[in-house]
Amino acid sequence: MRIIGLDVHRSFAQVAILESGKLRDAGKIDLDRNRLLQFAKKLKPDDEIVIEATGNTNAIVRLLSPFVSRVVISNPILVRAIAWAKVKTDKIDAATLAKLHASGFLPEVWMPDDETETRRRVTAERTQLVSQMTRLKNRIHSVLHANLIPCYKGVLFSKRGRAWLEAQPLSEDQRRVILRHAGELDRLGAELAEVDKSLAQKALDEPLVKRLMTIAGVNAIIAMSVLAAIGDIQRFSSPQKLVSYFGLTPRVRQSGDRPAYHGSITKQGRAHARSMLVEAAWIASGVPGPLRAFFIRIKDKRGKQVAAVATARKLAVIVWHMLSKNEDFTWNRPALLQWKLRKLELAAGYPSRRGGKQRGPAADYSRKSVRDSEREMIGNAEEAYRCFVATWKTHSPKGRSGATNEVRRS
Repeated sequence: MRIIGLDVHRSFAQVAILESGKLRDAGKIDLDRNRLLQFAKKLKPDDEIVIEATGNTNAIVRLLSPFVSRVVISNPILVRAIAWAKVKTDKIDAATLAKLHASGFLPEVWMPDDETETRRRVTAERTQLVSQMTRLKNRIHSVLHANLIPCYKGVLFSKRGRAWLEAQPLSEDQRRVILRHAGELDRLGAELAEVDKSLAQKALDEPLVKRLMTIAGVNAIIAMSVLAAIGDIQRFSSPQKLVSYFGLTPRVRQSGDRPAYHGSITKQGRAHARSMLVEAAWIASGVPGPLRAFFIRIKDKRGKQVAAVATARKLAVIVWHMLSKNEDFTWNRPALLQWKLRKLELAAGYPSRRGGKQRGPAADYSRKSVRDSEREMIGNAEEAYRCFVATWKTHSPKGRSGATNEVRRS
């Protein structure tokens, strides 16, 4: 068996081959599909290839996998022998990858399947569009601020807000800037609507998306983003592994006989999914239920920002249990869920029922009696959680120390 290390760059890859304990340089190969296939045909069925995770890794893995026994993807952040090397060349990097894999000390990265990869691409595209729109809005606000124009009392980027914007006393060049940014916003908004429609259509066919939407504060966008990051839940043996993957675990520093110091969260992991969980935590903080009680308890001790991150961590633990055990959220509100799904159907292009009689479970949420009944049920759960925590802290020494540690970990 040969172990082949590839130090991948944008247009080429440096090759090192480890065979029978001997390492040799095999030159460079161009990262063109035809050249890569020619290289693949020279490989043996029992060969193992090692590459670092880069932007074109997935395409390389898909081309080479049918020709070899295994393709291993390494985590470039954790390969310290390469990242911290004093002498660093492409040949040395390729050889180091091969030797680390042969010795069993190579930190590996999971290769997502086609479905997960599609989710990641679509959610990344949406994130990029939202980011571009946010930058344009901030530029418009900065022009208004520079000209001492007070904030618009309403939604600035609505039809009325746009009419107000065009009527403001601005110089000709700055007016052109605002109109150009506004036109770009319209174009990006149309693209975002198409992406949201595609996401909604995919979400309606995903049972796991509907399952995660049973959590208060989680909509289809958040559910799709979290599932895109997770992929196969079976690769996480415990909820702590998933929390660490999202970068929501605190930094820990301990040496010698000194006590351990717990700092802020590591932020090492899927940044977009982490931001989505934090967004869901902020929404859940305003919705009756045990999650809001948890948020308030941490907020009273450590402040809102820490409470939001702690609630996001709690959500990650809940997501692991729901996906691992194939269970919906315990404190699900059925009518609210159906209302969420109906909004998702409309976003996906389903026909509207306006002008006719509303039917189906989604119509139940429009009735005040149903909403009040669900709020009362979830409010009772929130109060039960508060009573449980108060009793646990009062009567159990372990509970008191555990509560303190929980806040530190948050």
